[in-house]
Amino acid sequence: MKVQTIAEIEQQLNGIKAENDPLLQKLKQDERKGVQHLLHKWYRKLEQERQLEEKFLEMNVFENKWRAQGYKSIAGVDEVGRGPLAGPVVAAAVILPKDFYLPGIDDSKKLSEKKRNEYDEIIRREAVAVNVAMIDAPEVDSINIYEATKKAMKAAIASLASNPEVLLVDAMKLETPYIVESIIKGDAKSVSIAAASIVAKVARDSLMIKLSAEFPEYGFERNMGYGTKEHILAIQKHGLTPYHRMSFAPIKDMLIGQ
Repeated sequence: MKVQTIAEIEQQLNGIKAENDPLLQKLKQDERKGVQHLLHKWYRKLEQERQLEEKFLEMNVFENKWRAQGYKSIAGVDEVGRGPLAGPVVAAAVILPKDFYLPGIDDSKKLSEKKRNEYDEIIRREAVAVNVAMIDAPEVDSINIYEATKKAMKAAIASLASNPEVLLVDAMKLETPYIVESIIKGDAKSVSIAAASIVAKVARDSLMIKLSAEFPEYGFERNMGYGTKEHILAIQKHGLTPYHRMSFAPIKDMLIGQ
């Protein structure tokens, strides 16, 4: 009987999903280091998948609590871009279906750019409703970042294609016609808020990348408007753009010193 190569075994393992598959027991008897390494890798991947599934179930606790009370339309709301020196503050509101399943979803800051883009596509495709709202830099300067964040969140909620019954909001207190539950670090605790954080982050990053083509000196495609050393040096050398926040330090301090 022909002995399978390591590559052939690896290909077979990629198709195995169940821990009770007879092939696994057979491979345990194969003493080759390469085979045992593949087995160890397979079991490690299985454990990681279990952890992601467990985390996903934990992140549905708030949604399930409200569904148990008879509410069906639950929107997650989150924002990105409160801290940058340039660009808008962006909020997203997302209503997910009850059967939404995406193990690995998390606070957008914890995900790679590749994962955020992948998840954004899935969320937008499967969500009951998604909406994004932006408040630009001049308005942030006019009403302050806290009020701008609330305004962006309310605008994102107001223009949803389907009206929510309950809002799960990351940390902020909002006055709306709907039931609101504010959750500290909600983007890591609620699947709906996590989805909103991803949609908002991808939308804002996409805009900053577009702005970087107009203003290449500032490195917006890398810093997304945050106050990196590169960005601050560019401001000192090239001045300000219409997208910079004049009320934010150190820009505010630079203007006072002029």
